[in-house]
Amino acid sequence: MSQTTTAAAPIYADRSTGQVFADARTMVNAYIARFGGRAGAKLDPLDDQGYTQLRKGSASIGINVLEDHGVLLFLAPIMPVPATGRETFYRRILELSFLTTADAAFAIDAQKDEVFVRALRRLSGLDYEEFEDLLDTVGKVSDEWDDALRKEFGQ
Repeated sequence: MSQTTTAAAPIYADRSTGQVFADARTMVNAYIARFGGRAGAKLDPLDDQGYTQLRKGSASIGINVLEDHGVLLFLAPIMPVPATGRETFYRRILELSFLTTADAAFAIDAQKDEVFVRALRRLSGLDYEEFEDLLDTVGKVSDEWDDALRKEFGQ
């Protein structure tokens, strides 16, 4: 006997307002506009590839809608991976990622040899408060640790 499983259609709706969106990009663009309105700033919507960038403190945060994977990815560059003392550096960012980074974590882009703060969230069921919380978290963590890690590891 074979069982057929079908994935449920993604839900693009905001729980607090009840607003339903046609797709993930429309939803994230509405959240970006709402965030900008609350911050008193005009923010760029997602481009054709599902990407935009904004500043929060000293942090530059990329917002990526990866519809093929069904996820929203926030990325903030921190620094290049140090050429020396890598084991100590890796241990430090792993320890920080345990609790200090909340819903975010440090990650390394192997192709660029660069450290980022990143947060990843499934797009389906994402509401505005979660979007804002993840954006705030990535901004705070990267703003706090970019200078501190550069100083600690001589970058």
